[in-house]
Amino acid sequence: TVLGDQARLDISARSIWNASERAYFDVRVFHAPAPSNASKSIPAMYQFHENEKKRCYNARVLEVEKGSFTPLVFSTSGGMGGEAERLVKKLASKMEYHTGQRYSDAVGYIRKRLRFEILRTTVISLRGDRGARK
Repeated sequence: TVLGDQARLDISARSIWNASERAYFDVRVFHAPAPSNASKSIPAMYQFHENEKKRCYNARVLEVEKGSFTPLVFSTSGGMGGEAERLVKKLASKMEYHTGQRYSDAVGYIRKRLRFEILRTTVISLRGDRGARK
């Protein structure tokens, strides 16, 4: 487990799962056709990566940060793990309540935004960030 200063979580938000509770999220994107994943089924890959993130960060978040931890696992092909899917549904229901947008439209919007952000991040990691032009 990661209990020291080297434990850095990607996202922090309040009132996602419970009112006024801080929720922490850590994102992992994996490549399903990689040789290390050859012997696993797709659901097993998502479960493996979620469990690995929980093993590393869950204890620290509960003990030190006093919040909840959710691993967000995505594949380079556009799929998402069970925990990420649960977050998408929760956010969509909150969007439906606060904005009046239909639940199905909110789910589609969130999934689309997530996929484009993953695509953008993947391109940056492959090509490098071009930064601001001078």
